[in-house]
Amino acid sequence: MQNSTRKPIVAGNWKMNGNKPLIQLLEDSLATADLAHLEVVICPPFPYLGMFGGLNALGAQNMSQFDGGAHTGEIAASMLKECGCQYVILGHSERRAGHAETNDVVASKVKKALEADLTPILCVGETEEIRDSGNLFAFLAEQIDAVVQEIGVNEFSKLVLAYEPIWAIGTGKTASPAQAQEVHHFLREHLAKKNSDIAEKIRILYGGSVKGSNAKELFSQQDVDGGLIGGASLDPEDFLSICLAAKQ
Repeated sequence: MQNSTRKPIVAGNWKMNGNKPLIQLLEDSLATADLAHLEVVICPPFPYLGMFGGLNALGAQNMSQFDGGAHTGEIAASMLKECGCQYVILGHSERRAGHAETNDVVASKVKKALEADLTPILCVGETEEIRDSGNLFAFLAEQIDAVVQEIGVNEFSKLVLAYEPIWAIGTGKTASPAQAQEVHHFLREHLAKKNSDIAEKIRILYGGSVKGSNAKELFSQQDVDGGLIGGASLDPEDFLSICLAAKQ
């Protein structure tokens, strides 16, 4: 993480995990350290969004592409804003695979989030089959370009990107620092073809079995600006160690 103009982010994605006691344990742990060098974002399940003390930024794990209406079980961007959210994770591979979210659906959600003054954490990533096929970069470019087509490249100044190789999510496998850097560099260069200034400033997070033991090496890569953390975000001590590893 060599670029001092990009303030790192460590975002914890609890997925469908957690409880009230964990909220307090996590906040107490984070309060013990000076984390002014980065942004910490906590993304708990919807019912817990109103239970945090406001010491760190709050994010949701998903939202609807619709403004409101007859969409049982869905959450609108405006509702997240009212709950105090600043961020929202969009396009996570678990949403794409398990809930049939296409690139176009994800792009629509990004647009709605921006309209509500939320910062999307836009996730992109590939399966092991895609990587082995040699189509990795074309696949990632399609995910990015669908959003560019929907909102225009200039709006990427209001986004955070997150690269999550699907084969490394919850599997214990982790992309090597060199593999992570290679993809992050590609994503930045791909955007640079459309707007070099935005490409230089956009923050790109790595997600995929990040732990306190491997975070520092991953975060030291030139184009890695922090992490989107899954399982380790449920362990206050490990999550804090990851945050501390994100020093520029």
